[in-house]
Amino acid sequence: MSVFARSLTMIASFCAALGTAGCAHQAPPAAPLDATRFASIDQAIEQVIGERRMPGAVFHLERGGMVYQKAFGRYSYEEQAAKVAPSTVFDAASLTKVVATAPSVLLLAEDGRLALDAPLVRYIPECGGGGRDPITVRHLLTHTSGLPAGLPALPAWQGRQKALELACSRVPTHSPGLTFRYSDVNYILLGELVQRVSGKPLDRFAHERIFAPLKMRDSGFLPLSIFAVDRVAPTQRIGGDAWRMLQGEVHDPTARRMDGVAGSAGMFTTVADLARYARMLLAGGELDGVRVLSAESVRLMTTPQSGAHIGAMRGMGMDIDSPFARPRGKLFPVGSYGHTGFTGCILWVDPTSGTFYLLLSNRVYPDDKQNILDLYGRLGTLSAEAVSGFEFVPPAAGAR
Repeated sequence: MSVFARSLTMIASFCAALGTAGCAHQAPPAAPLDATRFASIDQAIEQVIGERRMPGAVFHLERGGMVYQKAFGRYSYEEQAAKVAPSTVFDAASLTKVVATAPSVLLLAEDGRLALDAPLVRYIPECGGGGRDPITVRHLLTHTSGLPAGLPALPAWQGRQKALELACSRVPTHSPGLTFRYSDVNYILLGELVQRVSGKPLDRFAHERIFAPLKMRDSGFLPLSIFAVDRVAPTQRIGGDAWRMLQGEVHDPTARRMDGVAGSAGMFTTVADLARYARMLLAGGELDGVRVLSAESVRLMTTPQSGAHIGAMRGMGMDIDSPFARPRGKLFPVGSYGHTGFTGCILWVDPTSGTFYLLLSNRVYPDDKQNILDLYGRLGTLSAEAVSGFEFVPPAAGAR
């Protein structure tokens, strides 16, 4: 029985307990989700699995307390492989940026321990020179620093200190604040910033200030120190002749060189935990009476902060309208927000309708030769279609 079906059963049982006086004379409230649309979502995901573009996934759609959640496929394409379950732990890849790193930085700003418009070199002096002095914390959060997209893999290197040395030697190709380029380097530096300012590594700070207060018990870095390996979906086979399958070891090669903890990648999570995080954002920073972020921090993370002259609309973390905003689909409005992860993950939230949807998958299994970018757009559109009463208003001529 799906989560949605169980919800309906619970509602029916509640009304039966009250008797006719409790339910018969009241018109039922409008359903927050249209259950007739769920089969189309299933078909879209099952088609991609059937085409062997990902072995398994968990999908979650939620609005107004109604949830549709379903697990699909297996850990791998082998018939004997374990079935994916809602409790399966996935490598969340770049969702790390918006679930761990960006909120950690904003929490330190709330604490008065850093200034979002201060230059990075105030906190990491060794990043000075080479055109980097004008780069601010805001530039890093919004991907407007002008820094290159990633760190070089060669010559071979290892460790957090070497990653910092490489990041602090990258030369901006554009003046900070003038253009958008999605860059892991930005968030590697932000992860280091969290450690410098708080005195705690990013994984510990995020656990203490985000995951633990939100009761995200199945979220964290270095998952094999937390979970049995059979709870974690495998990702990619690496290593050529001496190959090994990554399972519980971070997929992102830069984060792997950094021993599994980076501001750009490294977090593992479940769909239930990610849903708690999304509910917190929709509620303005608190959940179950526990405040995690201030309303102002949520606003900064989820509304345009990159400047009107930038050719992409980004919050201090979240994507709003950029070439990476495929999960918005054709119906959710600009103003909805979210992020993706390279391993096949989506977090997308529409505050206007109070809706969010999630996808966790291991689409990089076994060799990262397939992609599911078309599925991102389809799921965004299908999720919006399942929102009862959702009406799409086309943008005015000339509007973004």
